[in-house]
Amino acid sequence: MDWKLELVFVPVSDVDRAKDFYVNKVGFNADYDERPMDGLRFVQLTPPGSGCSIAIGEGLNDAPPGTAPSLQLVVSDINEAHSQLKANGVDVSDVDIQDWGHFVYFADPDGNKWAVQYLPNRPNG
Repeated sequence: MDWKLELVFVPVSDVDRAKDFYVNKVGFNADYDERPMDGLRFVQLTPPGSGCSIAIGEGLNDAPPGTAPSLQLVVSDINEAHSQLKANGVDVSDVDIQDWGHFVYFADPDGNKWAVQYLPNRPNG
């Protein structure tokens, strides 16, 4: 039996602002945006090529905005990822080259923290 992590909830204060950030600045795909009932809005966003999505919305959980655990994306080209984020207006760190990998860091408008990792000795990052 496979156990797959396919959805992580990210608490935000303004769903439309967060959706715009993740779709138009970071480059996630907007998969779903529905209000199945009063007080509930479910927005699912997926990084290109990822088997795991994030969910933002209203009435999904009680976590305060900006308190998602540190999240990490993995890419095959850290310089391209850095350039894309910077070109789209994301406040992204410089590339941090460590012995075990290369990283850039950014946060969404609510302060949810993200790392982008590239592992030079691993095929496709």
